[in-house]
Amino acid sequence: MIQFLMNGRIQTENLPDDTTVLQYLRRDAGRCGTKEGCASGDCGACTVVLAEKEGDGLKYTTVNACLTFMPAIHGKQLITVEDLKHKGELHPVQRAMADNHASQCGFCTPGFVMSLFALEKQKRASYREPFNREKALQAFSGNLCRCTGYRPIMAAAQAVCEAPQADQFDANTLHSLEKLRAISATQQPVTIEQLAQRYLAEPDSRLVAGGTDLALDVTQRYQRIPKLISLSHVEELKDITLTGQAIHIGAAATLSACMPVLHREFPAFGELLERFASQQIRNQGTFGGNIANGSPIGDGGPVLLALGASLLLRCGAAQRELPLDEFFLGYRKTALQPGEFIEQIRIPRVTSEARQLRVYKVSKRLEDDISAVCAALQIEVRDGVVVHARIAFGGMAEVAKRATHCEAQLLGQPWQTATLERACQALEQDFTPITDFRASREYRMQVAKNLLRRCHIELTSPETLMRVTHYV
Repeated sequence: MIQFLMNGRIQTENLPDDTTVLQYLRRDAGRCGTKEGCASGDCGACTVVLAEKEGDGLKYTTVNACLTFMPAIHGKQLITVEDLKHKGELHPVQRAMADNHASQCGFCTPGFVMSLFALEKQKRASYREPFNREKALQAFSGNLCRCTGYRPIMAAAQAVCEAPQADQFDANTLHSLEKLRAISATQQPVTIEQLAQRYLAEPDSRLVAGGTDLALDVTQRYQRIPKLISLSHVEELKDITLTGQAIHIGAAATLSACMPVLHREFPAFGELLERFASQQIRNQGTFGGNIANGSPIGDGGPVLLALGASLLLRCGAAQRELPLDEFFLGYRKTALQPGEFIEQIRIPRVTSEARQLRVYKVSKRLEDDISAVCAALQIEVRDGVVVHARIAFGGMAEVAKRATHCEAQLLGQPWQTATLERACQALEQDFTPITDFRASREYRMQVAKNLLRRCHIELTSPETLMRVTHYV
């Protein structure tokens, strides 16, 4: 049984766990304003907003309905474009879109409207901040428009955020909170202990946190997932804590929640996350899922390998810590045992100011695209000699993998061009990349070598502009 708040009423549904929110809205609820464009989280036409309790109010978050399984919305408020019009009047975000001529064919418009709705809610939560164009661009990063163009859409965003207005959702906040509190307890686990015992009893179940990768089995491959255990309600798995030695990230902490901490601790990592995926995907996706699916093109793996991360694994009441180097065994094969799951990712904090992290993502699109090659390099140079080197790549092998031969050529050697060239040649011992529709093997190898050279230039000549995203 799944219960959630929609249109001011508690909805109770008995649906298969692998039913997506988009399927429910269009097939069962008759709410067809939410569109299916790609069914893979790339276009944003299916964007909806989830509201959940935060402090004394509600937090509004955009998600892709096509990639969100229904158990994830238990105990939350589901808001679709149909809910915005009130007493015969358009919502301010809808009016701004119309006034600024920000829609032509209209297919993508509901998704843009919902992203703008969430952005406006966040803006009013920090009312004194001026309109921030970069935040608006991030909010729309997962929404594609094929005909209107983005200038009028951004104009609508500016108009709404510069003059935010109270709406029916603000007026009904207390009522919504009361309704949410009245919702029955979920049948999914809510503590780590409950999760561990259930997964131990049902090891053939699929664990799902954000589901942004797993849902593709349903939407793209038309498979069924008969047994699914949602982690959405296990709050302990969402914790992010810092000690003097490490950052501890719960396996179900979303990428959006991790971004501020990682951007502060490792700016290059934070910058990668801005390109990692769209806002909607970051609001759902997790590092636990990114690592557990064992994909060779998951961008989290190379960076966490370069940072020397480890995993806290749990099976029943037993725990063990495993270096990430030992976790990936083969293509989508990991060291997880039956009934075992990732509880936490642990990233050592850097205490040496001389230790530098550089991260490079090469993809066909700058943002919201899968990497052809992702490189992460943590280098420390003292007195002109390399004293620390951890280098990892995604897209170069069947798993995200460290370049150990390359590292060996750097350690203890002078940080100069001749050393770099030997390290570049050593990459051919570390990797035998494949050719696929993203890139050829020759291209991947050449790019990997060039990224190593770029890192050297950036660290030795920081005044040299090396990236197309630099503004002159």
